[in-house]
Amino acid sequence: MNIETIGTWAGEVYKALETSETRMMGLKDLKRVTKLKKDYLMAAFGWLGREGKIAIDENDEDIVVTLV
Repeated sequence: MNIETIGTWAGEVYKALETSETRMMGLKDLKRVTKLKKDYLMAAFGWLGREGKIAIDENDEDIVVTLV
């Protein structure tokens, strides 16, 4: 894994969120749509979070990611 790969994963997550009607998705849906493993999604969340592009909330059932 290198920084370019993480950036690619972040791009996939960003596109998935951007094309969603609500601009938000749960972790389970993001895994299904992007076909990325949980660890890869977490790295992408870190990238996007550092750039201030997402907000992450947790409810009883899932982690919810929203574009800001």
